[in-house]
Amino acid sequence: MASPDRASGVGSSPEDTELSITLTLRMLMHGKEIGSIIGKKGETVKRIREQSSARITISEGSCPERITTITGSTDAVFRAVSMIAFKLEEVDRGDGVSAGRAPVTLRLVIPASQCGSLIGKAGTKIREIRESTGAQVQVAGDLLPNSTERAVTVSGVPDTIIQCVRQICAVILESPPKGATIPYHPGLSLGTILLSANQVRG
Repeated sequence: MASPDRASGVGSSPEDTELSITLTLRMLMHGKEIGSIIGKKGETVKRIREQSSARITISEGSCPERITTITGSTDAVFRAVSMIAFKLEEVDRGDGVSAGRAPVTLRLVIPASQCGSLIGKAGTKIREIRESTGAQVQVAGDLLPNSTERAVTVSGVPDTIIQCVRQICAVILESPPKGATIPYHPGLSLGTILLSANQVRG
């Protein structure tokens, strides 16, 4: 999920170490959301890539849901998430959903082995994140189909979502996934999954 490629230089400050971390964040998005993020002739996603310095890839496929993967330094990833959240808010406003600021929902895809740290003992950590950011956070009880990952839904205005994603990322960087992760791929057939699972076992 997140690979902490930390600098090992002697005397490096915490800020230097923070910049050396490469973070990968996966989000599950509907077709309409994907369309607004890609933009006309790919102009929007190109602008987000250039302005955030993050690497952004969108899974192929014609199924209703696709995975958007954002990779880069923590700052680059947060800039990209911020731009995506504000873009989704802009699209909702354009549809006349609400006269005020419409809440935006992002669905992060996180290995189940990291979700325990995110929830915390008796739900203390997730409650702390909700209270400090003002965002709604919900960790799905069930695994996403044919994977070892869960959806973590974050809702709120863009500013609160960005704070929330920062805190979630801080937790998952401190708690690497345990064991092998089978990533969620929307629309994969069960036969394909069984074949790959057999290959892993063998």
